[in-house]
Amino acid sequence: MTKNRILICTFLALSSGFFGGYIGGQITLMLHSQKCQNQPWALNQMCNVWVTPGAIWQGSTTGIWTCTVLGAFVGGLVTRQTCD
Repeated sequence: MTKNRILICTFLALSSGFFGGYIGGQITLMLHSQKCQNQPWALNQMCNVWVTPGAIWQGSTTGIWTCTVLGAFVGGLVTRQTCD
């Protein structure tokens, strides 16, 4: 049972981490690209190119760390053994 518990916790932590990284990157990109909305078309495009890498990096790393910890916690709760 211990090996299955470790595998389930690891799978939940990693899968939620990857999912959180993707969602975090998308949300942060959307928030950072709002800064570029009031620019003329050419400047808007240049602003988006400038902002995108940093926003995706920031959001992805935050999402990965946060959701990996939360996924491991939930995995521990799901697979915990009760005392009888």
